[in-house]
Amino acid sequence: MTDSAKASSEHANSAAKTPELQTGRSVRYVVGMAHGQVVEGQSASRRGRPGYDLESLLAVAVAVFNERGYDGTSMEDLSRRLGISKSSIYYHVDSKEDLLALALDRALGALFSIADQVMEPASGEPAIVRLERLVRGSVQVLADQLPYVTLLLRARGNTSTEREALVRRREFDQIVADLVAEAERDGDIRPDVDPAVTARLLFGMVNSLVEWYRPGKRATSAAELADAVCAVAFDGLRIRRTGNSAGRELGTIE
Repeated sequence: MTDSAKASSEHANSAAKTPELQTGRSVRYVVGMAHGQVVEGQSASRRGRPGYDLESLLAVAVAVFNERGYDGTSMEDLSRRLGISKSSIYYHVDSKEDLLALALDRALGALFSIADQVMEPASGEPAIVRLERLVRGSVQVLADQLPYVTLLLRARGNTSTEREALVRRREFDQIVADLVAEAERDGDIRPDVDPAVTARLLFGMVNSLVEWYRPGKRATSAAELADAVCAVAFDGLRIRRTGNSAGRELGTIE
């Protein structure tokens, strides 16, 4: 297969739900692009030892980070958990922080993908509807990417990678607060709570799921979780209308 054919194949694979992760210098390229350290057009050559898969390595690394804390995890710890030498890990990434960056980017990328869909100007949906869609989509991301979102929520800003992730988290929080404020102006959300506080309380409920939700055969589904969160949150936030629901007449605030 030619180099151009390989590139086309890899581009097609990137559209899958879980993108193929590359090794070695291509990881440095992906991480560098995410942090503005590489310009488009630079090559991302591949290297790596056959038999080791970065996707599996990343999953194990995230599990160990969540168990021990990122700062409390060494490459030696990862080596022991994986059952491979540290040099084998370095065939895939240059550092422990590369693994952290890939993990946090996965969680943030999934959340911002939902936000981009919800904020599409052409949708024409009321803010309250878009807000509920954002909550539901975020619950789904949390269920699908639970270890990665857990790691994101535990980031404390001790590294440059964590600090950049926290900046992006604040950007996401602002999207939520803006939707809450718009819904309040529309007369769909009670006006007696500050929009920023409402946003924090709303996603505090969503984020708390990482502490107890464990997917499994008998576990509550992501859709059922989203229904429960929206029922508890929006039944308390919505203004109850009297008469024509399409109008703007205010009913009682429960």
